[in-house]
Amino acid sequence: MEKEEYAIILDYLQNGYPLEGKMVPLAQAVGKVNLTLLELIPRRGIKLESGEEVYIGEGKRDKIYYILGRLKREKLTETAKHHLQDHIEKVVGENEKRFVDFFNKAEAINKRIHQIELLSGIGKKHMKEILDKRSEAEFESFEDIKKRIPNLPDPRKAVEKRIFQELTSMERYNLFTH
Repeated sequence: MEKEEYAIILDYLQNGYPLEGKMVPLAQAVGKVNLTLLELIPRRGIKLESGEEVYIGEGKRDKIYYILGRLKREKLTETAKHHLQDHIEKVVGENEKRFVDFFNKAEAINKRIHQIELLSGIGKKHMKEILDKRSEAEFESFEDIKKRIPNLPDPRKAVEKRIFQELTSMERYNLFTH
């Protein structure tokens, strides 16, 4: 897993968390590549905006003083969750090939459950159809998946929903996040 170079600000808490007593400004952010939830401490005098992209790599950071660590999913603010959904939609749209490849390469987890079944709205019947269709020819896009498998819930939305689920709640299996 490569290190995050950039993060997207989900929420900026000018006075830190209300119940923690420390009045330190901090930002809740998500890594641009690996979708890692992070807590960032901005440099003094810097005000961050939701949706803003900031550099968090090894070099000199202009807006971020340091990375406090991973953000616990329980601490995500409602504002951060809202912006996280927007960011996930954008990531899935920009990396469609990567997520369509999931449908082409997904495997069984064990004898009873397949990775594809972990997507919202996709059960055994749809999973079997997906496996049958991909054995004929690999899927090219989300549109191709929808066209070749009638009555399938929107595969793009299913992927977006799964990523959001993995980032905001404890999941036994993570398909798209670490």
